[in-house]
Amino acid sequence: MTGSTYIEFDKATSTAKKLIRLGESPNFGLLVICGINLGLRIDDLLNLTFDQLKKDEFTIVEGKTKKQRTLQVNDNIKEALQYFVDNLTYDKGGHPFTSQKGSVYSVQHVNRLMKQHFPTPKNVSSHSLRKSFGRRVWENNGKSDEALLYLSEIFSHSSPAITRKYLGIRAEEIRDIYLNL
Repeated sequence: MTGSTYIEFDKATSTAKKLIRLGESPNFGLLVICGINLGLRIDDLLNLTFDQLKKDEFTIVEGKTKKQRTLQVNDNIKEALQYFVDNLTYDKGGHPFTSQKGSVYSVQHVNRLMKQHFPTPKNVSSHSLRKSFGRRVWENNGKSDEALLYLSEIFSHSSPAITRKYLGIRAEEIRDIYLNL
């Protein structure tokens, strides 16, 4: 597990939409939207194609675990994809997460862009997108143990306790004990 932290979901969404809308870095904006809405590891995220994202759902084999995973393309992703409809790469089904030179982003480049566009919190990285997805799922499901159970399955963790630690939930709860005295 990395030492990166999550980015607040709404902040990540608004920053990404702005990058797309203003044309400043639309491919990176789409990467952020997909990252926080699909919960994939960065290597799997970078391998996605426009053809996959244009569907309502698609199946991949995760690189790390070699497990098959079916993903839903939600409205957040569909909305972000609208910007790319007139793009040649979109029509040909190519890779969406490419530099201006046309090569697929490297993990290192994504990490540089993350630090550039999300200066706070300090320890942000490509992995923050996956953690942001997890935090959003947990919060949207009432911070329940059931949500942690689902997430541990999605993340291929061996237990919800590992997922809790992965998302930084335990440390946050302990800190709140002291703050609420």
